[in-house]
Amino acid sequence: MTARPPLPPFTRETAALKVQAAEDAWNTRDPHRVALAYTRDSVWRNRDTFLTGRAAIVEFLTRKWQRERDYALRKELWAWEGNRIAVRFQYESRDADGRWWRSYGNELWEFDEHGLMARREASIDDVPIEEGERRIRGPRPETERGRPFPLQ
Repeated sequence: MTARPPLPPFTRETAALKVQAAEDAWNTRDPHRVALAYTRDSVWRNRDTFLTGRAAIVEFLTRKWQRERDYALRKELWAWEGNRIAVRFQYESRDADGRWWRSYGNELWEFDEHGLMARREASIDDVPIEEGERRIRGPRPETERGRPFPLQ
């Protein structure tokens, strides 16, 4: 078993590092890379979809990023305690018809002792936007790391 530091129990600093690492990984849009942060039997709820295991996560993310083109994400630490972290996030993507969307959500994460995520629950709402309203373009620049992202 390979550890994925930082490890629980989390402090403000280590929880923030875990959140930034997740944002960085998801912005690669590489399902196999992202799935390595989860336990082999990780349990997910993503909107109305329930998954178990890395293979299911890879399949889910592959479909997601085929559908959500030009996906770009920002995550922000909301709360932490012990081996749990709560995150709020926003991402933007366009659909096959070229329409842009901003998706707002909250995630609850639970980690094992190796720093792998054993449980992820995500609630997400989508808002249509015009291309000129976009605020998230690619991975977060180094100068913006650690800064809160505006709600609108």
